Amino acid sequence: MLYQPPLPPKYTDLAPDELARRIRERKSFFGKKLVILGHHYQQDEIIELADYTGDSFKLSQLAAAQKDVKYVVFCGVHFMAESADILTDESVQVILPDLSAGCSMADMAHIDHVEDAWEHLTSVTDATIIPITYVNSSAAVKAFCGGRDGACCTSSNARRVLEWALADERPERATGQRKVLFLPDQHLGRNTAYDMGWPLESMAVYDFRKPGGGLTDEQIRQATILLWKGHCSVHQLFTAKQIDDIRALDPEFKVIVHPECDWTVVQKADLAGSTEFILKTIDAAEPGSKWAVGTEVHLVHRLAKRYEGVKTVRLLSGIQCLCTTMYRIDLKHLLWCLDELAEGRIVNLIRVDPETRTLARLSLDRMLSLIGTGAAKTARA
Repeated sequence: MLYQPPLPPKYTDLAPDELARRIRERKSFFGKKLVILGHHYQQDEIIELADYTGDSFKLSQLAAAQKDVKYVVFCGVHFMAESADILTDESVQVILPDLSAGCSMADMAHIDHVEDAWEHLTSVTDATIIPITYVNSSAAVKAFCGGRDGACCTSSNARRVLEWALADERPERATGQRKVLFLPDQHLGRNTAYDMGWPLESMAVYDFRKPGGGLTDEQIRQATILLWKGHCSVHQLFTAKQIDDIRALDPEFKVIVHPECDWTVVQKADLAGSTEFILKTIDAAEPGSKWAVGTEVHLVHRLAKRYEGVKTVRLLSGIQCLCTTMYRIDLKHLLWCLDELAEGRIVNLIRVDPETRTLARLSLDRMLSLIGTGAAKTARA
């Protein structure tokens, strides 16, 4: 985690309404030169001030599509700001309001551990291993995959990317000549591969904390999908028992969860899909329908408020499943970085070095070519 210095006292003394007013003034001052991005998991007060709202990759693409933008303030976490820097023109300055806003999942796949694991895996098997990294990963890990003929993926397109990586391998006639190393979220990898027909027995979890990943050489050779031992601290909080409890409380509830949830949760839920899938599904649902949602609490509460009196939306869990690092981005830090920018000082600049940027871009472009959207665009004209 990067260190964020304490803010000057004048910011902590301001009321929320005053902070918001001053942020709007700064936005007006910068005009089209500035764009503020707000991730779905952000607090409502940040979302209200954002120019665009979405998941991490969608926001990065939106930033890259803007004309005349000089500054992108990403109200998300560190890996998201890195992705925005990779996809935007090099003249664009990407700012993260609070440097301590990291991602525990991304941190579970440190590049040093990934490189050590790769050296071990390639020494014990002659199979072709394709590294696939979830977008929730550092630029260094994206670059690692890009430089080894791998690709990035999102929760929306993970299946398509895995199909490409495994090529002619099929569960019923697997040859063992191709394998996937899926980083850093074991649950998204497991849930996606299982949905494709791969049995759990074809998968093995590589625990970077243990010698040899906690696997024998034979287990590595036998596995088709090698899952990195990482997870989302938010989605890890949802359980199969919570689904049982909801259905016992009211069987009319449909349960929809994110594929970062544990396999047992996804199997018991009615539906599973990306954040955008969850939003579209509930939006299209019949009036009067009831939904228990397994994802971050701010998004769920926003949905509940949006459909109040029309549809019932509640959090699957009885506890507050909060992305605590995302929560570090607040009005105080947002105003501070805009004030500094107005004075000609760029604080909390997120810049990916050229070599990492090039290789990480390869992994993103491979993903985009697979889903038919073409290469990621950086042109401003």
